[in-house]
Amino acid sequence: MRKVTREELVDFQTYDDDVRPTLRPKVLAAKRLRRVHVGDTLTFLFENPLTVRYQIQEMMRTERIVKEADIRHELETYNELLGGDGELGVTLLIEIDDPAKRDEKLSRWLKLNETLYLELEDGSRVGPQWDARQVGEGRLSSVQYLRFDTKGRLPVAVGCSFDDPAVHAHTPLTAGQQAALASDLEDN
Repeated sequence: MRKVTREELVDFQTYDDDVRPTLRPKVLAAKRLRRVHVGDTLTFLFENPLTVRYQIQEMMRTERIVKEADIRHELETYNELLGGDGELGVTLLIEIDDPAKRDEKLSRWLKLNETLYLELEDGSRVGPQWDARQVGEGRLSSVQYLRFDTKGRLPVAVGCSFDDPAVHAHTPLTAGQQAALASDLEDN
């Protein structure tokens, strides 16, 4: 997928004053089409250059980042979310409100990433590559960064086959979601 370039980023003050008011509604609309709930606990957010650019600009704004080296670090870090040719990048949110339940489940769900999948039009399933830094020795992070190598093929569903009813689910993608992901795959 096309990466965000340094030339697309503006300083935080220009962003806050001139860019954010028009960019934010576009990004929220894009995210609505790329957000997929799987069961009661998992939310897959498919990333694209627009959503990643927004995340970088928001980080620069919040943290008041101005040093060029720090900006380039954010750019490199967030661009990793996009994956490569034929891949779809996903931010997975494991949403459990109760801190005690969250800690317990994230400790039990260390193998969760191994059971996530995108289902393609032919019924085959593609599992993710994930950032090992998000899986500790005793617990999983509640935010996971995944890449699915679909080889440019369009997914029709998202699922998890983990043996826990809280996350074991299969969610077909809507026509709008499929169109958004098809557009992202064409941006490779």
